[in-house]
This record gives sequence, structure tokens and C-alpha cells, in this order.
Amino acid sequence: MRAKLSYAITAAVLVFYFVLVGSRGVMLIQSGTLLTVTFGVAVLILPVIGLWFLWKNTQFARKANQLAAELDSEGGLPVDELKRTPSGRIDRASADEVFAKRKAETEAAPDDWRSWFRLAVAYHDARDTPRARKAMQRAIALHDDKPVQAA
Repeated sequence: MRAKLSYAITAAVLVFYFVLVGSRGVMLIQSGTLLTVTFGVAVLILPVIGLWFLWKNTQFARKANQLAAELDSEGGLPVDELKRTPSGRIDRASADEVFAKRKAETEAAPDDWRSWFRLAVAYHDARDTPRARKAMQRAIALHDDKPVQAA
């Protein structure tokens, strides 16, 4: 819950910033000179890119949370079996050991979104955020492409 609240606050601050910057861009365009219109358009591009990125990131987080909820309802969420240092950080050797298991599981079932989800968690625990994100994107893509089962 704390992470969702932090994300919501950060998103709200970013949207406020984008609106503020966008309004400055509009003011520059309204000045009407070639130079200010050029700068105004350039200033408007930044909030548009920022809003797009925020939207895509929010969609990603929402879909990842949906997968986590579905996996939890199936009882398939990965168990936290990681050893931790006295400060509470994940022990690197422990993370590598769990990662090896998750990688083998994914190689055995490359079309199973559940294994990709668990691999993404293992990447995250091993502090490899770019690969964690790619693995989660793969899990989302596999989940979204799954055939609908009759109730």
C-alpha cells in the first residue's frame, strides 16, 4: 500500500509539473514571435513525452499487479526464500541461487507467463532492474495472448 501511495504522489507531482511547463509553452506560443513560438513548441514537447512515459509506466505497473493478484489467487507467487544481511538487504549469493532455479523453470516452460513473472521477481531480487522489467513485459505479453477459457 505504501508503494502505491508513493507512486500516486509522485505521479500527481509530475502531472502538476507537466501542466505548469505546458502552460509556459502555451504562453510562449501566444507571444506570437517566431522565436517564442519555436521555444513554446519545444517546451510543449517535454510534457507530452513525460505524460506518455507516465501513462505507459502506470499501465505496466497496473498489469504487473494484476498478474501478481492472479498468481496469488492460484497460490503460485514465489515464496521469499532469500537470505538477508543483518541490515535487511538481500544476500547476493542467495539471490543468485534462487535466480538459477527461476531461470531453469522459465527455460523448461518458455510460454508460461507464470514462470516469466517469477523470473522477473528473481531478476529484481538480484538487482537487475532492466532484465526484471523485460521479463515482466514478457509475462504480461504471454498473459494477454492467452486463450480465454469458458466459465
